[in-house]
Amino acid sequence: MICNSVKSFKLLQVAFIFLFSIIKNMFMFSVSQCTVCVDFLYFQIGVEDMIARAWDSNPRVIKFPRKHQRSSSANGLRRQKRDWVIPPINVPENSRGPFPQMLVRIRSDQDLEKGIRYSITGAGADQPPIDVYNIDPVHGKMFVTRPLDREERASYHLRAHAVDMNGNKVESPIDLYIYVIDMNDNRPEFQNQVYNGSVAEGSKPGTLVMQVTANDSDDDTTANGMVRYRILSQTPHMPIPNMFTINSETGDIFTVAAGLDREKVSQYTIIVQATDMEGNLNFGLSNTATALISVTDINDNPPELTARTVPENRVSVVVANLTVIDRDQPHSPNWAAQYRIASGDPQGHFLIRTNPVNNDGMVTVVKPVDYEQNRAFMLTVIVSNKAPLASGIQSSLQSSAGVTISVQDVNEPPVFPSNPKSIRFEEGVPGGTTLTVFAAQDPDLFIHQTVRYSKLSDPANWLRINRTNGQITTMAVLDRESMYVRNNIYEATFLAADNGSPPASGTGTLQIHLIDVNDNAPVLLPKEAQVCERASPRSRVNITASDADADPHVGPFVFELPSYPPSVRRNWTASRISGDYAQLRLRIPYLDAGVYDVPIIVSDSGNPPLSNRSIIKVKVCPCDDNGDCTTTGAVAAAGLGTGAIIAILICIIILLTMVLVFVMWMKRREKERQAKPLLIDPEDDVRDNILKYDEEGGGEEDQLQQPEALDHIICKPPGVRRVDERPVIAESQYPVRPSLPHPGDIGDFINDGLRAADNDPTAPPYDSLLVFDYEGSGSTAGSVSSLNSSSSGDQDYDYLNDWGPRFKKLADLYGGGDDD
Repeated sequence: MICNSVKSFKLLQVAFIFLFSIIKNMFMFSVSQCTVCVDFLYFQIGVEDMIARAWDSNPRVIKFPRKHQRSSSANGLRRQKRDWVIPPINVPENSRGPFPQMLVRIRSDQDLEKGIRYSITGAGADQPPIDVYNIDPVHGKMFVTRPLDREERASYHLRAHAVDMNGNKVESPIDLYIYVIDMNDNRPEFQNQVYNGSVAEGSKPGTLVMQVTANDSDDDTTANGMVRYRILSQTPHMPIPNMFTINSETGDIFTVAAGLDREKVSQYTIIVQATDMEGNLNFGLSNTATALISVTDINDNPPELTARTVPENRVSVVVANLTVIDRDQPHSPNWAAQYRIASGDPQGHFLIRTNPVNNDGMVTVVKPVDYEQNRAFMLTVIVSNKAPLASGIQSSLQSSAGVTISVQDVNEPPVFPSNPKSIRFEEGVPGGTTLTVFAAQDPDLFIHQTVRYSKLSDPANWLRINRTNGQITTMAVLDRESMYVRNNIYEATFLAADNGSPPASGTGTLQIHLIDVNDNAPVLLPKEAQVCERASPRSRVNITASDADADPHVGPFVFELPSYPPSVRRNWTASRISGDYAQLRLRIPYLDAGVYDVPIIVSDSGNPPLSNRSIIKVKVCPCDDNGDCTTTGAVAAAGLGTGAIIAILICIIILLTMVLVFVMWMKRREKERQAKPLLIDPEDDVRDNILKYDEEGGGEEDQLQQPEALDHIICKPPGVRRVDERPVIAESQYPVRPSLPHPGDIGDFINDGLRAADNDPTAPPYDSLLVFDYEGSGSTAGSVSSLNSSSSGDQDYDYLNDWGPRFKKLADLYGGGDDD
């Protein structure tokens, strides 16, 4: 396949092809399945390429694959040869031309027979980026039209086409792969031009300070993209010129010498160089960046200002007020100050807020500080105005000051490192077993304190904790089936308290994952059942079992009848239905009605298995056609014999007899009362039980008053008394009714009582008028005896008009008597 005028080389080419064909025919395999044939194919292409490059000064020619067909003498079958593999085309980037620059030549074997037109398609030809490659349609020469950049596109995939003059396809398209060869045309670029790092003063050699990183756009699989680092300079050179070193491959900067002192040198400036070509300074490209390393304070010097104190583990506390003087107009942007912490607080524990009233800077704790990590902070504070300084002013744009803040140690509660802590044990662990040590740590490292442990929550009271070392032991057997275990986990909470001032305490939770063991025997279900007395398909009971354990210590269950007593197996049989169910039924055709206790032995599938002898109460009763127990059968099945039934009937008869006797007695008593209506029980008789009430008094006073003394009445002369007063003499005695009076004496008794009342001077009414009690000497009302019911007279009611609107109605009724 090499276009050459020398005949000997063509013969050599034909010889190689012929040798390849012989080997392929010997193996009788298809080209796609023969590794040896593929190797020879590549060998053929390599030889052709070698011959073309060695002996032909023209560019490489790529020909469309020919379709070789071979006839089989046996069956006339034809097989097509495998297409040749087109090696990729390598083009270096940034070529200087001249352009267009020829790459290869595409050729068809049929160009001698007919006119052929060549074309290429794909990205770089007729697709973006367009016109990077083109082809001479007549001669098939393929060109690159401009310099290539691997960083923009590393490869191209084109397809070459061959058609005749009428546009008909002559050859199948072939794939062309073009790879852009990388050149070292990019310098390493640092991610930042300035890197900021920090290191504590007094740090030991080998302390990591910071890392710088540079990237190279060239191929990192070649030396063009392999970057190496080195330090060019360090400023200042104190205490030695080489205080730092850098890892040439990773860019990590370390300290190499002791003597860092923030009070002498607070910041170092380091120039770092990155070079590709694996750091070869003769061929590689380089770039530089600046690393600023701040030396942080470790509070190794006395404070310069009055020390401020802040308690640890507290926030929103103002620990210092910074005062500035600004002679510009107050409360203007030229006067307003802005504070910034330049150094001394790398983790952002403090924030400086400006007081809008007096322009002071309030140093506030925004993140809790820990005394055990930092006993003091030395802050460098920079203050500037909100408005920029006017141009031409010979003054510093900002001022700085140092602020020292001391951290006050407070007692912190003990902390459990793992909270909650989880352990695993099999259930059934006996009492006194040591489970684990659940110890807490006291964060107060600089104060020697004693931690004591106690139990805070232990629902089942299974555990005990050692007060001094936190060792957990059991007091009882751990049971996974306990009601206090949730999802196989038992939780207990413990308290760790120190003896600080004031004391502090912390809590920790212990989770015990209990692994199940076969410690529960299965229980038969149901406890009661009912069958018919005659063996039938309905005279069966489905039984199962429940087990408190978990898999694999539960089902399938084994159900069997015990051999003793013999009547069990003689009357009953148990057959297995499934892994968890069995069926109990009558073995004999008929069994007397009654209640039978049938023992059944149930075994689980644990290792070792556990068994349980359970009793199921089976009621055997006569059944109807539907298989349901009859009423008589239910009674018989309940175990009530003839004697019990007779006893129940006798009790019912006695109860009914007692009720009948009581009713008859009540009727007889009622008849006796109707026969003697005048015979009244003494307690029901009210003839001599006359209720005597006191006489009614009157007057305008709110309460009736009893006379304060009766001397004025008793001392009156005999025979002189007011007839409207109650006489002060002994009351008359009324006749007393006999306790058992005769019915004929009732009329005489009433007449005697009436006669005595008429002759009694102490009985009202007195002078035919109601007698009121004595109202006292201070009464303003006159005697009621002077009242006259007549409306005639000289009474004048006009004064009622003067009493107000409430008496107007009364004045209208009585005022104009003449008009009526």
